[in-house]
Amino acid sequence: MKHLALPRLLIPALLIIPAGASGHDTWFIPDRFVVAAAEAVVFDLTSGMEFPKNDSAIKQERLEVARCRLAGSTTEISGIEAGPQSLRLKQQVEKAGLATCWVQLLPRALELKPAEVEEYLEEVGAPDSIRKAWAEMKPQRWRESYRKGAKTVLRVGEAENDVSWKEPVGMPLEIVPERDPTRVKVHATELFTVTVLKDGAPLADFSLNAIRAGDKEGETRKTNAGGAVSFRLAQPGRWLIRGTELRRSQKPDVDWESDFSTLTLEVSPK
Repeated sequence: MKHLALPRLLIPALLIIPAGASGHDTWFIPDRFVVAAAEAVVFDLTSGMEFPKNDSAIKQERLEVARCRLAGSTTEISGIEAGPQSLRLKQQVEKAGLATCWVQLLPRALELKPAEVEEYLEEVGAPDSIRKAWAEMKPQRWRESYRKGAKTVLRVGEAENDVSWKEPVGMPLEIVPERDPTRVKVHATELFTVTVLKDGAPLADFSLNAIRAGDKEGETRKTNAGGAVSFRLAQPGRWLIRGTELRRSQKPDVDWESDFSTLTLEVSPK
């Protein structure tokens, strides 16, 4: 996946954001993935083109959901502070367990010129059905409403019996790990598998990309009939798994709708 700086972003009030003002990927990442109980964790929420570098801060008013589920109990993230390159969210983790933390952003509008659409479709791994619909559209017009969600999982203290990371949190487009993401280590043959859910149902034949911190493109694979896809995370460090689900819209002032979703994790050395 290449990175296309979305050229014309419209907020609901229809104010135009200058070209290049927003990066394509949005991620939610803690300052550390393993913490002790009763400690505070600071998360960065940012959009950018060089994961995990903080680049363009998300505005607090764009937050629809900001929550953490720890050992099966869900709380709102209340400590929020605007920064120049990221929105910083602070959460006190009081007890041991696996903390699944996520944000969902309110919808925004995007408008592309016809000449920009092909690169955009390539970047998000759009299926042939979308490419065909675009090619046959008369007149060709790209007005899109998109939503972004981002999730991460961290380990708090001793959490041997907490398997809450397996349970979806209810995002419109969600990447759900099939093994504890806080215990992934570099392995020559072992794969890391996730399932992609759209409105709670497995999403088949969907392009998902896994990219390591500092890399340029990562690896793209498609989900199987059950919505699952596996990656070999062969290098230690922070990883971003990302995907975009794009579809035609039936709304009067929108031609296309999409959901973006990301998952961050850290792979330990052998």
